[in-house]
Amino acid sequence: MIAEKLRHKQKQAKVSIGSISSTAIKVLIADDAEAASGTLSDLIDQAGFTSITVTNAKAALACTQQEMPDIVLLDADLPDMNGLDALSRIHSLNKAIPVIIITAHGKIDEAIQAIRMGAYDYLTQPFNHQDILMTIRRAIKDKWPARRCRDRMAPSDSLLKSMGGSLIIQRILSEVKQVAVTNFSVLVMGETGVGKDLVAQAIHAESARSVKRFVALDCGAIPDSLIESELFGHEKGAYTGAHQAQMGAFELACGGTLFLDEIGNMPLTMQGKLLRVLETRRVQRIGSTQYRDVDFRIVAATNADLDAMVHQQRFRRDLYHRLVEFTIPIPPLRERTEDFAFLVHRFLAKANKELDKQVKGLSASAWKLVRLYDWPGNVRELRNELQRAVLLCDDRDTIIMPEHFKLLDRRGRSPRSSRIDRAELHAPTRDGSDDGSRGADAFHIPGIPPEPDGNVSLKEMVKQVVAQVERKILLQALELTQGNKAQAARLLRIDYKTIHNKLKTYHISSIQFMKEKDSREC
Repeated sequence: MIAEKLRHKQKQAKVSIGSISSTAIKVLIADDAEAASGTLSDLIDQAGFTSITVTNAKAALACTQQEMPDIVLLDADLPDMNGLDALSRIHSLNKAIPVIIITAHGKIDEAIQAIRMGAYDYLTQPFNHQDILMTIRRAIKDKWPARRCRDRMAPSDSLLKSMGGSLIIQRILSEVKQVAVTNFSVLVMGETGVGKDLVAQAIHAESARSVKRFVALDCGAIPDSLIESELFGHEKGAYTGAHQAQMGAFELACGGTLFLDEIGNMPLTMQGKLLRVLETRRVQRIGSTQYRDVDFRIVAATNADLDAMVHQQRFRRDLYHRLVEFTIPIPPLRERTEDFAFLVHRFLAKANKELDKQVKGLSASAWKLVRLYDWPGNVRELRNELQRAVLLCDDRDTIIMPEHFKLLDRRGRSPRSSRIDRAELHAPTRDGSDDGSRGADAFHIPGIPPEPDGNVSLKEMVKQVVAQVERKILLQALELTQGNKAQAARLLRIDYKTIHNKLKTYHISSIQFMKEKDSREC
């Protein structure tokens, strides 16, 4: 009867945490009272989580480093350390871990100090089982809000919503899905600002490792003297300033994915050590004689030509071949003109929201500038330019003019792309269209078929152009109906089954066109 009541209370205390696997969540209990820790452990295990129990602060700190728990229940009176000191030490190892202080002797001053020091909550015994389960689940939800939102949206939809829906992005998405289910090392290649980090995150999100951490390390932003410690960690006293032991990126990414951004900037001396870890799957912290087994997946990114660097002896050949088990090249924005309308619409909406403006779109000449400019900074530069342009628009301005961009100097020429001048911006396009002047939500349909090269027949070229036009019309219909497929079908005078099949054929997701408020609600 008591057990049945306990199960009933646990059922009442249950809070949805998205699609996060409960058994993957570790709860560390640090309490020297065997009876209390045993009761908590049973309660947590029955709730579907995994409990780990220790009896002192030293063991709790070691477990925090080795087991990487998702939440800690910490007794305020441990035999070897004050609970508040232990709280400070745990947060110095990993500030993201929610720590709940538990005590049999509640003190107001201690509770206030604990909350100020970053404790998630302060509970006094005897506490209600329902209350502590509710607190644990609430802490988990607060720790992983982004993951819960991501779990509701397929990773592929997230990538489409971020980068666009062109055939190039569809190819990248297909490759992401193919390699994500493997344990291959992946090298993502592309210029600065094309979205290499988004692709890396999509690989992790599509993989079986998505329940574990995605750890990113920028190899170009860390001084050579610190990169070894950042990768492999160090023991206390390993060098001047190492006041406590610290895990490196490989240990933090254990069970998950380690993203090494701008791998081409890694010093040659470190490349050999990195290769050894990739081959042995073991790391040795600085100042330690012990090796630790690590389970990780490597995704690296570079804007450099690693193959050329290998021939110049600036990058190790053996490491290069270890990293390129699978490669995903991302073309620059100037080769993805089909994505311009989507990206402009996305960044314009975001800038309007952030700056409390109501800029509706771009003038024909501004669109001409956007399409003619080379965008050496790619998507990141486009986003920054649009944010600046929206900021410079007066309250009376409803569209962006070329003068709002900093791409033109005082003489009307672009300092970074000499083929653009003011006269050219106002010249009509070859097909007589306004080149998108109706606004950022108007998708430009190319009116010129691909140039004949002798390899493709006229029939095939016509088929390709028709497919491009049909796809863009579908995109525009979804944009106008904010992702409502039934309404889009009525707008195009086709039945629901037909539009469903066509969207599937062109790999178009209606989610990317839904209202922003829908994405915020998740």
